Amino acid sequence: MNRPLSQTPLPEARDVEVTENFCLANARLVLEDRVVTGQIIVEGGMIAGLEETADVPFGAIDCAGDLLIPGLVELHTDNLERHIEPRPSVEWPHDAAIIAHDGELASTGITTVFDAMRVGSSTDGRDYKAYARNLSSELLALRDAGALRISHHIHLRAEICSETLLEELDTFGPEDRVGLVSLMDHTPGQRQFRDLEKLKAYHIGKRGGSEAKFAELVAARKALQERIGAKHEAGAVAAANRLGAVLASHDDTTAEQVAVSARHGIRLAEFPTTVEAAQACRDAGIAIMMGAPNIIRGGSHSGNVSAPELARMDLLDIVSSDYVPAALLSSSFRLATLWDDLPRAIRCVTANPARAVGLTDRGVLAKGQRADIARVHRFGDTPVLRSVWCAGRRVG
Repeated sequence: MNRPLSQTPLPEARDVEVTENFCLANARLVLEDRVVTGQIIVEGGMIAGLEETADVPFGAIDCAGDLLIPGLVELHTDNLERHIEPRPSVEWPHDAAIIAHDGELASTGITTVFDAMRVGSSTDGRDYKAYARNLSSELLALRDAGALRISHHIHLRAEICSETLLEELDTFGPEDRVGLVSLMDHTPGQRQFRDLEKLKAYHIGKRGGSEAKFAELVAARKALQERIGAKHEAGAVAAANRLGAVLASHDDTTAEQVAVSARHGIRLAEFPTTVEAAQACRDAGIAIMMGAPNIIRGGSHSGNVSAPELARMDLLDIVSSDYVPAALLSSSFRLATLWDDLPRAIRCVTANPARAVGLTDRGVLAKGQRADIARVHRFGDTPVLRSVWCAGRRVG
């Protein structure tokens, strides 16, 4: 059983340097339950005070009525993988890729990220190779050297249908800042890839190859899942407990799968693929996360349930940028229009994800919280990001 979220501490770390004290005034502050005109005082990287007033004190930054929201909290992004492999079989220098990834996220208002890295590979080299251990070490070294702008944590995507999952998980320890472990099972014919035709189009389009090779791959992965799936799932749950990480499910499709997730102690469901699964999550007290691109596009690229549909049914708690970092902020404003409730929508990308992984020092604009703040100009339903601060330092 995974430990309760309130007992899942994440180690404090030297994410950014605090460089100044300042006041942000004449702004619309998006608080947890309302929007007010006011100012925020930042001291030592923390929010030292908030006041409801339209005054602009001498020396303050006049926000001219722009919105101030908490820095965005991102739990599942494939963006780092995209930077280290910008094209199939093209590996980019890792330090440069990590720094570029970090800067891109800062430029979209994300101040805390759980960088998703796959663990679980093939031993024959035909498919995925192991990379997470080395990449995590490189990322943490850059963070400790002060080279990164925002707060980085590790999200291990435990691929159940793989050959080396348990061996790769064993290389991580509590010192590695692993805050999240998700159970991923991409065996063809179920969960995200129930529709084999869509999987075939995705796989051939991204990796190349023929229909015959695809059929061979499907057969091999189904056989592998049957042979080691149960063992790997149990091992990943145990690893999450050992690392002190929150455990998440991924692509639950049926109520039965959600029931298994609940028995594992899972309290966060990434991208349930059906209304049935989302409703079962709600009934089990499991937070529901959907992808921002699904909201922006109005539907899933894999043919699964629409995130706006779940939002209208009150079956959406958290949004992740997934594969488009800039979509996170934009999607929250789409939800604000759908719900006619800006604070509720902003909670989906700030307070709710922070609480889901046990972070209590960020995600809301309140005294004593980290000064993770984004200044946003609202142009209709389109947010225009003006400035971003992470722990009091301007990063975007």
